[in-house]
Amino acid sequence: MGKEYSVQEALKLAIQAEKDSMDFYRKAAEVTRNDRARKVFDLLANEEVGHLKSFFDHYRGGEFGDLQTYMASPPDTTNATYRALMKAIDDETHEQKALEISLKEEKSCIEHYTVLVKDIVDPLVRGIFERVIKETQGHYDMIEDEYMHVMKMVDKSDQDIYVRE
Repeated sequence: MGKEYSVQEALKLAIQAEKDSMDFYRKAAEVTRNDRARKVFDLLANEEVGHLKSFFDHYRGGEFGDLQTYMASPPDTTNATYRALMKAIDDETHEQKALEISLKEEKSCIEHYTVLVKDIVDPLVRGIFERVIKETQGHYDMIEDEYMHVMKMVDKSDQDIYVRE
């Protein structure tokens, strides 16, 4: 039997995680020199806003204030992923490092939400988490494709060419 009492706690954790991801992707887009990678980071930041809103709509706590104010609040500089990006920036980061950090973040998010969703009884909230897990897997795949492109590896768009030759 699921832990219904944990739904609000799960939503709170998800809201914080999505805000951290949004802040990370916005900063990564800001410091990325490659236009294609910047577009990927901008797209990911905007998708995190959608996830954040989905969770926010069902959260009953008030400590975040309203959605717009919370989204505009400064990044959590104690967040490990954000700190890793800031350290990478200090080390003259480039797209490769930002993408590597992103891959780890998305994988961690998938794992975390997969554990949380197992205990959620409310079908609406459970569905939101399941949808976000699926979308986050899509983020991971998109980042992986961009990483392969930046590293000059074969990406999905080139695979058919190599298979036929």
